[in-house]
Amino acid sequence: MFDATKVKDACVQWIRDFFEENGKGCNAIVGVSGGKDSSIVAALCVEALGRDRVIGVLMPCGVQHDIDMAYLLVNHLGIKHYEINIKDAVEGIKANLPFEPSAQTLTNMPPRVRMTVLYAVGQSHNGRVANTCNLSEDWVGYSTRYGDAAGDFSPCANLTVQEMKAIGRVLGLPDVLIDKVPIDGLCGKTDEDNLGFTYAELDRYIRTGEIEDAAKKERIDYLHRINAFKLKMMPAFEF
Repeated sequence: MFDATKVKDACVQWIRDFFEENGKGCNAIVGVSGGKDSSIVAALCVEALGRDRVIGVLMPCGVQHDIDMAYLLVNHLGIKHYEINIKDAVEGIKANLPFEPSAQTLTNMPPRVRMTVLYAVGQSHNGRVANTCNLSEDWVGYSTRYGDAAGDFSPCANLTVQEMKAIGRVLGLPDVLIDKVPIDGLCGKTDEDNLGFTYAELDRYIRTGEIEDAAKKERIDYLHRINAFKLKMMPAFEF
């Protein structure tokens, strides 16, 4: 049985220990999208470090239809925040590419620009950048290498979506942030539409190995296999 309070308390202490060892007195820099993951990571950092040491960074690419959710989060937590629009940066890169970028390139470019912004904020504000990924998304590669998959510390990389939601409720976050349906922000589809299975099905399979639908099991296994490299250190030649 998952004990959300116990795990939340342990995670808060882990964050404190990380900053004690890797940046005593530094600030936590959190990219805030308005979704549950960044909301929960920001709330964990506030409990661990205090609101004065957490900076939220909102990074729309042009117009973000749900940016009000990001503002709901930073106002709920009472943290300092910046809104930095990345559209000009993304368009500038695209305009200067001497070739036609692939669809996947266009998908992954904004997350990588956002990580550049987070490190710019971090270096200018004595900060350490929080990774906001969870185990479920990482398991099937639903993240961008050196984009949202990057960071200096990762509070939730070993927590499934269902476990994250339970922790969000213990943290007292507004239900609308915890239960907000994840949408990729590009094609208008939900994460689950794109993946071909629900997070509840994926989480159960990760934790118990149980899944009834053979086709979904095959797809999950396939995605996990081809994306496993994202979770490993960069291979380096040794002699």
